[in-house]
Amino acid sequence: MGFIDLSSALDRHFGSIGVGLNEISTQLTLSAAAQTTACGPCAERALKCLKQLCQQLQVSDALQLEIDSAIPEHVGLGSGTQLSLAIGVALSHFYDLKLSVRDIACLTDRGARSGIGIGVFEQGGFVVDGGRGPATTTPPLLSRIAVPDAWRFILVFDTRGQGLHGEQEISAFKALPAFPRSKAEQLCYLLLMQGLPALAEADLKQFGAVITALQQAVGEHFAPVQGGVFTSTEVAAAMQWLQAQGAVAIGQTSWGPTGFCAVSSQETAERLIAGLQQQAYPHLQFAITTARNQGARISVTE
Repeated sequence: MGFIDLSSALDRHFGSIGVGLNEISTQLTLSAAAQTTACGPCAERALKCLKQLCQQLQVSDALQLEIDSAIPEHVGLGSGTQLSLAIGVALSHFYDLKLSVRDIACLTDRGARSGIGIGVFEQGGFVVDGGRGPATTTPPLLSRIAVPDAWRFILVFDTRGQGLHGEQEISAFKALPAFPRSKAEQLCYLLLMQGLPALAEADLKQFGAVITALQQAVGEHFAPVQGGVFTSTEVAAAMQWLQAQGAVAIGQTSWGPTGFCAVSSQETAERLIAGLQQQAYPHLQFAITTARNQGARISVTE
């Protein structure tokens, strides 16, 4: 859901906010096998991660990895972090290595900027991380608040492309102008004294206003390298329409192109999706999601 300090004025970089979702997830099974294999979505990426972890942990990679579902890659939903952590946790349980999620994040180089993927894997809910300081290994979790069960998040996908990632993302950060310290201070103040209290009191309107303000500020900062506040012009148009219909917490996930917003109920979400589907958005797809207020689920069978 965005960064809160891109100025690095206090020698801490980034700091971010986000929420876990139920409906879009990564699910996999690890079992013994004659040789290393992986099947299912993102199999090639998963196999590479599995082999690297086995080598680092000095355990046998005679394993079969079955991926039942995977979060779409490079659309701003943290697919790489969730896949890496899931594989690492599966390995830890299979070999009884007793590794923490943070241990696995370090081994797989996760949390280089945002710590949201780590935080929601651990606990779910709405989380805030403290960014990276000189001695940070993984961004520390500062706050975790459960999201009301009735709230719904609408995701707007552009099927044509992906957001910046990898070397492109690194280059984009280097090309950005300095982020004003005063703006970072304002965002932190809004989050601490309006956004988090509103969430704790289930005030969707106030919470949404803070997320929209934060997203607008960060989106304007990223606009020179992503083509606007939103990466996709169709997503931008859909988000503008949703906001006009009363949706709140308007924003883009990471580098996009996925847009998101929040509404108060399933009924409202369904009505707005029906309205979007009647319009001329040939490249867009829509999903209604609920907040996941618990961490990753692990099952062990003999």
